This record gives sequence, structure tokens and C-alpha cells, in this order.
Amino acid sequence: MRRLGELGHAAVGLDIAAGPFTTERGSIGDEAAVARAMPGVEVVLHAATLHKPHVGTHSRQDFVDVNITGTLTLLEAAARQRVRAFIYTSTTSVFGDALVPPPGEPAAWITEDVRPVPKNIYGVTKGAAEDLCQLFHRNHGLACLVLRTSRFFPEADDDPAKRAAFADANLKLNEFLHRRGDLEDMVGAHLAAAERAPSLGFGRYIVSATTPFTEHDLAELRRDAPSVVRRCVPAYQAAYARRGWTMTPSIDRVYVNARARRDLGWTPKYDFASLIEKLAANNALGDDIRSPLARMVGAKGYHAENFADGPYPVERR
Repeated sequence: MRRLGELGHAAVGLDIAAGPFTTERGSIGDEAAVARAMPGVEVVLHAATLHKPHVGTHSRQDFVDVNITGTLTLLEAAARQRVRAFIYTSTTSVFGDALVPPPGEPAAWITEDVRPVPKNIYGVTKGAAEDLCQLFHRNHGLACLVLRTSRFFPEADDDPAKRAAFADANLKLNEFLHRRGDLEDMVGAHLAAAERAPSLGFGRYIVSATTPFTEHDLAELRRDAPSVVRRCVPAYQAAYARRGWTMTPSIDRVYVNARARRDLGWTPKYDFASLIEKLAANNALGDDIRSPLARMVGAKGYHAENFADGPYPVERR
């Protein structure tokens, strides 16, 4: 919403929560609220969802109501409106158990051709919503692109073991190697998708920072990730040493954004190597590796409360 305003677009913000960019208060599952928001709309950017951090606080039916029924409500309204593009913010979590190979196997090379194996209601409902997008393209000619975004949230990790083992900025920078992107690049991917959707029709795209690794690195990444990182981005050692940071010992999956860069004309700015250069060139940054847009937006959180075991009461269901 911030970037659209800067670019001079008149944007309608539909949200269940009031805020500086909410112009229409309501749920995507509410046909009346969606109908009020849709007149004059040319592009729908659908980012509303229940996330993985809600698995422990919301029922499976809640996930179906928001992630599937809500998406269907938006798609039906978009088809009636004859919008030129519908961009659905999905997640790499749809891959589920396909992301983690058995012990002793090489890291997984995750492209759009990998078959998802959902492991929770979040992944199931996001995958079902993707299929609805494909159906509306097939049956209604609606240009729909699905962006499977990797991690870009600023909140603390949902794994207490990782929170204990790494400083937050250290952990997030490690993830730029294989499973994270910056908010500014995520916004850029959505805007690029909105431009290319009419010519592409339908497609699913992984949106994540560009990895320095190749498929030849996968076996060693699982055994000894620091050795591979030293070879690919040797400058990281000095930057990490100054901060007392450590590299993750093993990497189990690598997200590949090549198709998104090719088809969408998307040029992400932030990756592990560029962020290491940024830290080395400007010590005044401290440990903050976020883009200006990400710093401006800040952390919104997923819940209005904290829990005994940390910020997210995530349960595997």
C-alpha cells in the first residue's frame, strides 16, 4: 500500500483491522465487504490469510473460511469486475514435507516443479487457494499469478531452539542464503507480477532472495554448510567475526527464484552477498540488514498477546 501510493496509484485497502492504509474494513470472506471494495479496481493483490503462527490459536475451519472461502469470494468478485490481473500471495510452506529430505540425503533444491506434500492445515488451504486461482484462469480467463513467498517477516522465529542458538539478525541473515527475502523485494515481485499477469495468464512462482548455491552444492550443504558459504561468499567470515555471529551448520533446502526473475522481469536487490557487503561498508547500520521500506513498515505481529513458549503457540496439526 505504501509503494502503490508512492507510485501514484489509487489503492483500496480491505482489512479486518483499522489502520492508516485500511480504506475498507471487513473480511475477504464477507461478500458485501468485498463488493464495496471492488468497484473501479483493475488489479487485485490478495495477501490476506491466516498464517502458520495461527495454527495453534485458530481452528481448521477458520483456515478454510479465510484461506479458501475468502479467496473464492475475491476471485468471484474479480471475475465479475473483469480485472486485468489477480495476484495471490502464497507461501513456500505449501511444499510441506517435501522441503526436508531424509537424514543423510542432500539438501532439497526447491523449484516450482517440486510436488507439494502438505503437513498442516496452513499448507493445505494455501495450496487449495492456488488451485482456485488456476481454475478461475481456466474457466473465466482471469489472469492469475501465484507468488510462493519465502520468509520475509521481521518477527522472531517460531522455533525456540533457533531463537536460543542465534541472535535474531544473525539467524535472518543466514536464511538469506536459502529461504528468506526482504520485504522491498517481495513488494517488487508483486508489482512486476501485476504487470506481467495479462501476458502470462497463470503461473506459480517462488519468490525469495537469489541463492549463491548451485545444485552441485546440495550434498555438502547438508553436511557442512559453513564450508560451502566460505567458498561462495568468503567475505562473510570477517563480517560475522566482528559481531560474534555463527553460520548454520546445515542447510536442508534451497529456494530457487530463477523462474520468477525470468518470467516476471523481477530483479531482487537483497541477497546474502549484497547484505554482507552492506554490513562491511557501513558499520553505522549495526545489525539491521533490512531495506528502508522494511524498516519503515516494522513488525506487526500475528497475535495481540505473547505466550508462555514465545511469540507463537505453534502446534503441529
